[in-house]
Amino acid sequence: MSKTLAALKIPKHVAIIMDGNGRWAKQQGENRIYGHQEGVNSVREVVEACGELGVAYLTLYTFSTENWNRPKDEVDALMRILVSSVSSETPNLISKGVKLEVIGDINSLPSDCQDELKACMAETSKNSRVTLILALSYSSRWEITQAVKDIVALANAGQLKTDAVTPELIDAHLHTKNYPEPELMIRTSGEHRISNFLLWQLAYAEFYFTPVLWPDFRKPQFYEAIKAFQDRERRFGKTSEQLLS
Repeated sequence: MSKTLAALKIPKHVAIIMDGNGRWAKQQGENRIYGHQEGVNSVREVVEACGELGVAYLTLYTFSTENWNRPKDEVDALMRILVSSVSSETPNLISKGVKLEVIGDINSLPSDCQDELKACMAETSKNSRVTLILALSYSSRWEITQAVKDIVALANAGQLKTDAVTPELIDAHLHTKNYPEPELMIRTSGEHRISNFLLWQLAYAEFYFTPVLWPDFRKPQFYEAIKAFQDRERRFGKTSEQLLS
């Protein structure tokens, strides 16, 4: 499949909602934690596929602010998986030219998670083939609220006039300010919603929903999503005729 993809139409930035770990585990007769552990293998394959295809940025919805409301034993297990995965995958990220970055309320994570993430980000900081962005303790409403607070603070300090508030200014106060907007958003498991993920940034993204559960989403499924993206006409408010002129 990868050989049939058009090289000039590879999205620069792909965002993924990795859904279905718990349901996949239940199908296997295992607990939810087993599904989360298996999902790490899908992450590894998709990151590798991005490097092979030329996708420069990959954002993964790893843990939302709402996920803190899950049972404590599951949250604790997710944090342990995060620490162990980041630690064990760092050499692989380095060898594949992958830079790790994080968006979200990082200070809310356990200290060992923060330490492991900072260490991996430092070790991979010079890599440039793929930027892997983990959305951790993240939700878009939280992010936009923080941006509004920052902008209001500037206005209250007399450093900003109302006319200066533009989409570009808001962009500059979001956690994603250093990245291009995603062109393709993928959600696995058959759900058709974006669950408070990159609400501002996905304004013109193509959405791809698949019934495949995340632990079963590997390179072939990722290639299918890219192929579906390439088959679409992206008009950005224009007509088809305008795009041809």
